[in-house]
Amino acid sequence: METATESDAAAVDQATADFLKALASETRQRVMQQFAGGRELTVGEIAERCGLKPSTTSEHLTLLRRGGLVLSRKEGKQVFYRADGPTMAHRLDALEEYLLHCCPPDCTG
Repeated sequence: METATESDAAAVDQATADFLKALASETRQRVMQQFAGGRELTVGEIAERCGLKPSTTSEHLTLLRRGGLVLSRKEGKQVFYRADGPTMAHRLDALEEYLLHCCPPDCTG
């Protein structure tokens, strides 16, 4: 039987949980693909490319930003978004560490 301490040690931290939640949506995955090649885009550009309403796009971008997948910067009235490679790499490392702890490759059951 697992103790509370073992359960806590195996839990995903909130930042990693937000990262996974952000990636769980096919729509957000499609939004992320728009940043390929280092593109920086506005909400309107992303909405148009993905066939979404700007308000829906903003909601998805909020979750992506919370998950550490995108950065934003404001220029006048426009907000530009781009992929956040360093934070994504950090979150992937945290996920790998979690998976190795809870489900090591040599674990058979």
